[in-house]
Amino acid sequence: MGALDHISELFDCSHGSSKLKKRKQLQTVEVKVKMDCEGCERKVRKAVEGMKGVNEVEVERKASKVTVVGYVEPSKVVARIAHRTGKRAELWPYVPYDVVAHPYAPGVYDKKAPSGYVRNTDDPHYSHLARATSTEVRYTTAFSDENPSAVSLCDPLSLPKLL
Repeated sequence: MGALDHISELFDCSHGSSKLKKRKQLQTVEVKVKMDCEGCERKVRKAVEGMKGVNEVEVERKASKVTVVGYVEPSKVVARIAHRTGKRAELWPYVPYDVVAHPYAPGVYDKKAPSGYVRNTDDPHYSHLARATSTEVRYTTAFSDENPSAVSLCDPLSLPKLL
């Protein structure tokens, strides 16, 4: 290590400080907030736009959804909306229905969800619905149109094969 490296290390303030700041990741935060009118929408938008690190705010009043893009923490966005507007706010609890294996299972289907969405659950009680046992798979594929050796109940020629 040379003399210049040693001197630059002495005057370097970026490392060795006990108050290191972690740089936040750019992320998209989706929040569910009930909005009835344009005034509510404007109030929510202004509450979030004033936050440090926010790059973009998109408000969908009909879906009761606020999307925030920026260097922010999700919990702080929810807290800010709840505090500034006095409205109940929570992280967006829905996923598109085609992502879930059983969208109409109890606990997943939600009448209040926007169209095309169901509640996102990681509950193990509902995860067993997504997995079929090997016996179930065998029976469902035995009568499948995509299976070339499937059993046809109307075909008399397939009867000797079964016996």
